[in-house]
Amino acid sequence: MLILHSFLILFFTSLIRSDPCPQVCICDNIKTFVTCANKNLTEIPANIPQYTQKLILQKNEFKVIPSGAFFPTPYLTHLNLQNCSIETIEEGAFRNLARLRYLNLGSNRINIIHQESFDGLSSLENLILEKNRIEEIKAGAFSQLGALNFLNLEDNFLVYLPDMVFQGLLQLKWMRLSKNMISIVSTETFAVLPNLKRLNLDHNELQYLPTEALTRLSSLTRLELGWNPMTFILEEALQMASLKQLFLNNMALQDVSYKAFEKSKQLSFIDMSNNQIRTIQPLSGMEQLKSLNLTGNSIICDCFLRQFKEWADVLRLKVDLICFGPSHFLGDHLDSLRAIDLKCGNFPEEVYKLPIVTEKPDVENLCPQSCDCKTNVKHAICDNKSLQKIPKGFNEDTTLIDLRRNSFHSVPKGAFLNMKNVASLHLQNCEINEIQPGAFMGMRNLLYLYLSHNKISSLNPNVFEGATKIGYLFLDHNKFTHIPKETFRSLPNLFSLHMQNNTITSLSNNNIAMARKLHWLYVTGNQIDYIAPTAFRNVRDLEKLYLDQNMLSEVPTQALKGMNKLIELRLSKNPIKNIGNGAFVPVSKSIQHLYLNDMRLQQISNGAFLGLGKNIKSLYLENNNLQNLPNMKMFNGLEVINLANNPFNCDCRLLHLHRWISGLNLKVGATCATPKNLRGQKVRNAKFVLCPGWEGNKNRNKRKIPAISTSKTKAKKYKQ
Repeated sequence: MLILHSFLILFFTSLIRSDPCPQVCICDNIKTFVTCANKNLTEIPANIPQYTQKLILQKNEFKVIPSGAFFPTPYLTHLNLQNCSIETIEEGAFRNLARLRYLNLGSNRINIIHQESFDGLSSLENLILEKNRIEEIKAGAFSQLGALNFLNLEDNFLVYLPDMVFQGLLQLKWMRLSKNMISIVSTETFAVLPNLKRLNLDHNELQYLPTEALTRLSSLTRLELGWNPMTFILEEALQMASLKQLFLNNMALQDVSYKAFEKSKQLSFIDMSNNQIRTIQPLSGMEQLKSLNLTGNSIICDCFLRQFKEWADVLRLKVDLICFGPSHFLGDHLDSLRAIDLKCGNFPEEVYKLPIVTEKPDVENLCPQSCDCKTNVKHAICDNKSLQKIPKGFNEDTTLIDLRRNSFHSVPKGAFLNMKNVASLHLQNCEINEIQPGAFMGMRNLLYLYLSHNKISSLNPNVFEGATKIGYLFLDHNKFTHIPKETFRSLPNLFSLHMQNNTITSLSNNNIAMARKLHWLYVTGNQIDYIAPTAFRNVRDLEKLYLDQNMLSEVPTQALKGMNKLIELRLSKNPIKNIGNGAFVPVSKSIQHLYLNDMRLQQISNGAFLGLGKNIKSLYLENNNLQNLPNMKMFNGLEVINLANNPFNCDCRLLHLHRWISGLNLKVGATCATPKNLRGQKVRNAKFVLCPGWEGNKNRNKRKIPAISTSKTKAKKYKQ
């Protein structure tokens, strides 16, 4: 047996050594490690030894990785294609590499990841795609990578992360998405990543926490979100039960709700350094918190910080905080102070006067005189400075300009020339009533444009010329009476349109036809009483439609036709009294969240919910005038349902609802209004009195007629 074993070793060793090493490459003695780096190769060498396990091909000029390129080397475990000018990966390029564990495609020119790009890599554990030009990841691109542990997509051109884009990565532990331009994260982006422990989303363009998307990450322990232009963290913004380390550093945070993290109770470390926070309250629900970094903020150590200090002392929390004032505490570490020392009082004026730092002007760090420019985060803050003209002289590297609460009245043509790097522009509450054509010319990377709370009633079709990347447009709280149709022809990448709280009365034919990539439309709080059947004809990617607080008298069923991707529909607070059969059929296969609350709704037809079922996750019907409901048994995937404040009539006709609710493990809120003896009781718990001949029958024609002795009683029975 020993002789046979030795013979086999010698046989296979001779086979390995018999394969010649390519002339342009260097091989080890047994040719399992081959390097062909920096050889100006334009094609994958055809004669790589068959039993090669580690292959280095970096710094060549391949441009295309053709189908079957590595078919002759099925034993590869490590493959380095870094810095090879690769633009395209053809279908099946890696299909024979079932043993490959490490693949480096970093520093190339790849712009799209196709569905078949990584077919065959069933054992891959590490995939490096950093420093490419990736703009799009096709659905199913990672579906073959069930063993992947680490995915690096850092430093690419990603802007939008669609639903289920990472489907198939069941074993993924760490994902890097840093240094992209990500501004939009869909609700189901991170669905089906049960083992992800660490996520890097720093150095992107997120303006708010993608709360719902992050909630899907049930095992995440470390989340890095620094260097995003967020200004506020609202209450319950983070709901991640397993999260332990959170990085919110180097952003534009001005305020953090004390309830922001109360549903992330395992947090032990939070970094909020280098922001614009001026005061902070004790953080609710943070019993496990051990360390909180607040250095680089402008926090005043006075009586308003006393409650926070007392809370930190009780928790024995390590707080890194250098006092920004008053002057007698300036530069002191909070740990060196007692809570009782933090006072407000009649101190001399110089106590609160902060030192004036004079520096020589820096031509590389230009800033208008009335603004505060944060060079480390490339933000210019000119908020509430009584400005009457758009200031000039911003540094060309600026990525965020905040001009809120000034009095511009007009935004002239070329107001922001040379501001090519600005991603976010805030012009809220500026009394603007006119925006001239070409006002945003030169802002070629502008993603977020805030024009809320102004006096704008119309827009010239050429207003957004030169700013074609705008994805989020906020025109809410203005004076629009209609949606300016032609305006959107200059915005091919418009993703989210906010026109809440204007005075729009109707949505006419092809009203937003030019906004073909629109995903979210908000027209809450207008006076819309008519929606044309073709109003959304060319907007096929719409996912959210907010029509609440308008004057609609019926569900706009015809207008919903063709919306095969609609996930959320809000019709709350419209005077819709009746919902007819098939009202939601056009969106029944995609809709997940349906809001029908506060409508004075009186009746829902038996076929109103036709087609709806397991896809519905939340249904809101509270605060209506409903006495009964159609059969609800098709809603078997609900996570939220609200039936509160409806005058339900708890007789035999509602027995089906009682039985359905009794099988739910959800808070429903349904209570009886009648009959009198059941008033105020929950429908779930009420003891229903059965109508004679009603129970167990599907319709009136099939009722059982009990034996009744008198014709008078029988006549009464049929009358019922």
